[in-house]
Amino acid sequence: MLFDSIPAIYLAAAAIIVGFIGLVWSADRFVAGAAALALNSGLTPMVIGLTVVSFGTSAPEILVSINASLAGAGDIAIGNALGSNLANIGLVLALTALVANIPVQSHILKDELPVLLIITAVAGFLLSDAHLGRVEGWILLFLLLPSMAYMIWAKQKDLSPQERELEEDIPQMRTTMAVLWFLVGLALLILSSKILVWGAQTTATHFGVSPLIIGLTVLAIGTSLPELAASLVSAIKGHHDIALGNIIGSNIFNLLAVMSIPGILHPLTYEREVFTRDYASMAALTVVLALAVGAALLLRRSNARIGKPTGAILLGCYGFYIYLLYLATTQG
Repeated sequence: MLFDSIPAIYLAAAAIIVGFIGLVWSADRFVAGAAALALNSGLTPMVIGLTVVSFGTSAPEILVSINASLAGAGDIAIGNALGSNLANIGLVLALTALVANIPVQSHILKDELPVLLIITAVAGFLLSDAHLGRVEGWILLFLLLPSMAYMIWAKQKDLSPQERELEEDIPQMRTTMAVLWFLVGLALLILSSKILVWGAQTTATHFGVSPLIIGLTVLAIGTSLPELAASLVSAIKGHHDIALGNIIGSNIFNLLAVMSIPGILHPLTYEREVFTRDYASMAALTVVLALAVGAALLLRRSNARIGKPTGAILLGCYGFYIYLLYLATTQG
């Protein structure tokens, strides 16, 4: 065979790189096709932005979660969901804030953050017994619909001018072309996620590292790269006021859509550290973000910003969490 003479770890590293590239490209094509189809079906750009596009940006995490669960590696899926939320706040949002001050709209504190905090609390309650079963999985998934319905209702009242401008920028294409890109994007998403999960499992086995740790770090950061790229580009272009809303929306999808999948497809019992270390760190970072948003609005109501000091704090918290994972791997 062609690859028999190549060490498995090299193939695994290549699989991770190819999988990430495939996920990023296919997710972009999938979102473009799905959004164009929704637009051609008569949905408003705002609804498309909050549903189709938000779902599409979480498509890499969702497909990785499905394939990991089907492969019997549900701990990778849980790690990917929790780790992506940590990376979204502690890496994506932090780096964006270090590049440009992020405007804070009052509706973020009034509408989006309360939903995220409630869902984070519910997820914590369901994870606290170190078991994620079908009942817990279905509870999380069923919460997705009312959460998105509330977000759409709330957003209709408070959409900022730049958010309206960007959500009008839904790609327009003929239905046949939209269907083609939708199917091509979906097929490559599935293939890329399978390749990526295989690479992650092989890497974990080779180095004797828990698949959970791989999910919390390599996969979580990798599947958050599209959000990081989009947020940094938006900041450079002056559209950075959408970064905060996108991060909150992505974290809600990760908890309800991504983390529910392993419970539904392949119920599992996991290490207590998933709750005491990983979930607790994610919840703490979410609370820190909420406090930062509240403080920004309280101090400068008309011109509230999340700036470099907050970005540095969030990045420092994330760095400390990565250090905890390092200690766990060296002591394990």
